[in-house]
Amino acid sequence: MTDKPGLQADRPPVEVDLPRWWDPSYHADRRGILITRNRIKSAIRAWFDARGFVEVDTACLQVSPGNETHLHAFSTTYIAEAGRQTPYHLHTSPEFACKKLLAAGEMRLFTFAPCFRNGERGRLHSPEFTMLEWYRVGEPYQTLMDDCAAILALAAEVAQRDTWTWQGRTCAATATAERLTLATAFTRYAAVDLAATTPAGVPDLAAMRQAVDAIGVRVGPDDTWSDLFSRVLAERVEPRLGTGHPVVLMEYPINEAALARPVKARPEVAERFELYVCGVELANAFGELTDAAEQRRRFEADMIEKERLYGRRYPIDEDFIAALAHMPAASGAALGFDRLVMLATGAPRIDDVMWTPVAS
Repeated sequence: MTDKPGLQADRPPVEVDLPRWWDPSYHADRRGILITRNRIKSAIRAWFDARGFVEVDTACLQVSPGNETHLHAFSTTYIAEAGRQTPYHLHTSPEFACKKLLAAGEMRLFTFAPCFRNGERGRLHSPEFTMLEWYRVGEPYQTLMDDCAAILALAAEVAQRDTWTWQGRTCAATATAERLTLATAFTRYAAVDLAATTPAGVPDLAAMRQAVDAIGVRVGPDDTWSDLFSRVLAERVEPRLGTGHPVVLMEYPINEAALARPVKARPEVAERFELYVCGVELANAFGELTDAAEQRRRFEADMIEKERLYGRRYPIDEDFIAALAHMPAASGAALGFDRLVMLATGAPRIDDVMWTPVAS
C-alpha cells in the first residue's frame, strides 16, 4: 500500500513448500474455505453498497507502482505498434488510482483489487494478493476504525467463528478494539520513549540507537532511525497486539506515514492507524495527505532512500501529484482481504484461502 503497504511488507519473507493447488484431494480439503471466502466478499460488498459506496475497478498497470521505500514491484514494458517502448509496473496498491477518482468527484468508493509485490512469500505474504481498499470524502479517519470493526464482525458472522487463532495467539474478533498510540505501545511493550527519539517531530538517530541498544534489540552500523523503529515494532510490539481483542495502533510518527496528513493538534504524528488481530496486521488507514508539494517531497525522499538501500527507484506518478490539487479532504483504508479470510476460517497460511495461489 505505497505506505499502505503496511501489511508487514518490509518483514523478511518466510519460504514455505506448497502442495499443488489443483490436486483434487487438496482442493477438496480447502473448498469449504474458498466458498466462505466468496461469502465474506459478498457480505462486504453488500455492506458497502448499503452505505452508498460505489465499487470501482482500477488498472493494474501503472506508471509508478508506489513510492514506499521497502516495497518492490513487478515491472514490464509496453510495446506500441510503432515499436515505441514504455515502462509500466504492476501496482502494489490501487491507492493512486482510487485517489484520482476522488479528485474526479467520487465521494465514497471501494475496490477488491489484485495487488503485486515482489520478493514476498510466506504464511502471510504472496506475490499476488487481494486488497480491499475504500475511501470516504469529508469524513474523519476515525470513521475507518468503525468500518474495520464492522468488517471483522461480518467475517466472523459468515465464517461462524468469533474466536480467531493464529500462531498460538487468540482474539475475539467482535470484541471492542483497543485504540493504542504508537507512543503508548512502545512504552508498554518495548520500554522505549518514542517521543524522546523524535524531538519536535525530527528523528534523532543517536537517541533511537541508545534506546534500542538499552533493550537488547540488534543495532547495525548502517541502521537508520526508520530501520530501528521497524525492528522494535516487529520484534517487541506487533507480536503483542490483537491477543484477546483487536488493536488499532494509531498516531504514527510523521516520518513513518508518507501518504498521511499530520494530526492537527500534534503535527509530529500522523493520522495513520493499523489494525491488528492475533498479531497479524490486517489494515492500514490514513487521513489522506492532499498537499501536492509535501507529497512530492516525501516521495523523493523515499526514493533516495530506496536507491541507497536497493540500488533502484520508481518514477513519481506526475498525474497523481496533479490530481492531489483537486482531491478533497478524505480518509482511506487498505485491508488485506486474504489475511482476513485466513483468520476468519482458521487457515494456517494465506495460500490456503486463494482459489489459485501463485506457484512457489
